[in-house]
Amino acid sequence: MRMDCALCQIIDGLISMMNGTESSPLATHRALVVEDDEHIAYMLEFMLRRAGYDVLLAENGRDAQTIIENVAPVDVVLLDLMLPYISGYQLIEEIREHYQWQHVPIIVLSGKVLEQDVVRALDLGATDYVTKPFRPQELLARLRRAIADHDALLGQRGHKEMVGQR
Repeated sequence: MRMDCALCQIIDGLISMMNGTESSPLATHRALVVEDDEHIAYMLEFMLRRAGYDVLLAENGRDAQTIIENVAPVDVVLLDLMLPYISGYQLIEEIREHYQWQHVPIIVLSGKVLEQDVVRALDLGATDYVTKPFRPQELLARLRRAIADHDALLGQRGHKEMVGQR
């Protein structure tokens, strides 16, 4: 019953997006969505594509690991914690240890609501934590903020490297 209610809230948010209340689409950003619930994965893919994202989907931890090892880094990762084969916690650690992916923002999207779960994910390197059921507009705003902060950080690093070369 709770899942139905959660799905209803998400669907209501998606309907409002379709009615024109969403913010303007982003210039082509890429997102990796790691979600084992096919209904939520489908909704996330729909929502992100509608907002202008290119989306890579992984339905379990092993698939996500393969993408991280073989694909150029994306602009943001949306990550469930409770996944088959490899947990979301382990994936956070692997992303933070991977030299090309280590600075990619990770937004955890999870049904785990205990403070210890949130703290653990953030301490491992997650950028943000959103609980399910999520509000689509809020999630998109958090994605935009994480990407903007990441881009600003990269810009500062590039500037410092250029100044340091003089």
